[in-house]
Amino acid sequence: MDHSDDSGSDSGVVFSARDMSAVRVANHLRANFVSMVSHELRTPLNSVHGFIDLLMQGHIGLLTEEQQMYLGYAQEGVQQLISIVEDILFLTRSDSGQFEIKPEQVNLRVLARQVLTSLQPQAVKATVILNKNIPAPSPVLYVDPQRMKQVLNNLVTNAIKYTPPGGTITIRARPYDKRFLMISVEDTGYGIPIEDQPHIFERFYQADHHLQSKTGGYGLGLPIAKLIVEQHGGHIGFDTIPGKGTTFYFMAPLYVASHVT
Repeated sequence: MDHSDDSGSDSGVVFSARDMSAVRVANHLRANFVSMVSHELRTPLNSVHGFIDLLMQGHIGLLTEEQQMYLGYAQEGVQQLISIVEDILFLTRSDSGQFEIKPEQVNLRVLARQVLTSLQPQAVKATVILNKNIPAPSPVLYVDPQRMKQVLNNLVTNAIKYTPPGGTITIRARPYDKRFLMISVEDTGYGIPIEDQPHIFERFYQADHHLQSKTGGYGLGLPIAKLIVEQHGGHIGFDTIPGKGTTFYFMAPLYVASHVT
């Protein structure tokens, strides 16, 4: 009787181990497939984007105003697809342990200005105002500049998406402790409904807000921002009041003399 019980128990353990192994293999195959497809999509998308750009610049001949307008729509759609592919590749590399940050001295004021300048056309289209409130002299961070720019870009883009016309979005910075600076992106938007708040940093999650502006989105911006912030040793979170606005905040490491650049 005891022998039968032991045998049954061992069989259960073997089955469970095999089952977990199968899940790991399936996840690995899925990640490889997604990575392969994303790589294959990137080249033709960049090619299409380049040819549309040549057309819009008049290298193939003069275009009417209407042709320019429709090509602009096509270019915007292709750029959104390229962004999706790049974000999926980024997450795939991260999941496989290939994500690496390359920190260096970074002037926060310069970084914020670059982000706001690049997003100004999008803000104008949504009729929202972009501001920055950073102390002088500007704090010097010890971060990967491209990745930290990606964090701010994702947060400001998200704020534009959920801020009504006439609203304001502000990048702020204030001391946190001797090692970190607190950076925030504050908007006067719709706020995050209570039912959506637990899911904000989940991949591919999108709040179904009836007042959302038509700027696109696919639910990867905030998860990627969280991943980058955590890789820098920081934490990201948010405060929100439905109907009044949202503030996303995160800690970024300050440059200190002990850092090797």
